[in-house]
Amino acid sequence: MLDYSVRLKRQYKCPVVQIVIFLQETNDEIAFTQEYVDDTTVHRYQVIRMWEQDSSIFLNNANLLPLATLSRTDSPQSLLSQVAEKVATISDRETKQNIAGYTEILAGLRFDKTLIRQLLSEDIMQESVIYQDILQKGKQQEAFSLCMSLVEERFGGIDESISQKVQGLRIEQLEALCRALLRMSEMDDLVTWLEQQQSS
Repeated sequence: MLDYSVRLKRQYKCPVVQIVIFLQETNDEIAFTQEYVDDTTVHRYQVIRMWEQDSSIFLNNANLLPLATLSRTDSPQSLLSQVAEKVATISDRETKQNIAGYTEILAGLRFDKTLIRQLLSEDIMQESVIYQDILQKGKQQEAFSLCMSLVEERFGGIDESISQKVQGLRIEQLEALCRALLRMSEMDDLVTWLEQQQSS
């Protein structure tokens, strides 16, 4: 925190207020520390522990609903149900989709996935751009892993620079590479194919 503060002040020459937000409940003393102290320096910052925060603060603001799932409660399931009800009342469909997507992500730190799906409308979450982005990244990672397995099976160990080029491919390019590998007989074929993708 001291390092960040010094960098920000040096670059922007303005006051810096630092707040650390801990999302998941923990007994780790770092979550209860609000200053850095050494022989010559004392640097203070604020700490917010979500599990200690009053849920009403978050339930009364649509933009903060995802954080409400992590706030203080005697009945976590009831709290999640309240959040789901609040999400359902958002009139703008795109806003509702995105808030539902964020809510699912943060609720996953505290609740079982099945319960989240029961209470939050899955069709709304699936239309969320955030949800779609996560799915896309997951598919891209799967395609990359498959391609690398095929590449290593075909050519053995490969150079890190080639691995990085494969990782930089879009999902449709990764799918095309999986097909193209069936026609490749040596590493030069792969290098040429990757160069063609960069120039296209």
